[in-house]
Amino acid sequence: MTDIKASSTNQLNKSRALNVCPVTYTLGKIGGRWKPIIIYNLLGGTRRYSELRKLIPAITEKMLIQQLKQLEADKLIVRNSLPRVPPYVEYSLTDAGTGLRDVLDAMVKWAGKNRD
Repeated sequence: MTDIKASSTNQLNKSRALNVCPVTYTLGKIGGRWKPIIIYNLLGGTRRYSELRKLIPAITEKMLIQQLKQLEADKLIVRNSLPRVPPYVEYSLTDAGTGLRDVLDAMVKWAGKNRD
C-alpha cells in the first residue's frame, strides 16, 4: 500500500476541512458503513466482541476489528480485555461516544421520513 504524502494539497485541504467544519469533523469520526451501526449497538450497554458479531452479521471479522480499533483511537469506545481463556473482550462507549445518541436518533428519524 502506498504511503499518503502528508504535505499534499489534498491532505492539507482535508485537514483544514476537519478543523473548520464541525459536520465534516463528526463525519470523519463516525462516517462510513459500519461505525454508526457499531456505536448504535453499544448505546444499549457494554457488549462482548462476539455479541457485536451477532448483532451485525453482514460485517466481516476483519472489518469489525478495524472499525473497533478506529473508534477506540478516536476515543469513542473503550476496549476492556479480561485475562481469561478463551479471550474475553468487552467494548463500551466513552462519554464522547454516548454523546452521539442524539445524533444517531436524529439520523434514524430522518431515515424514517425520507426512505423510499
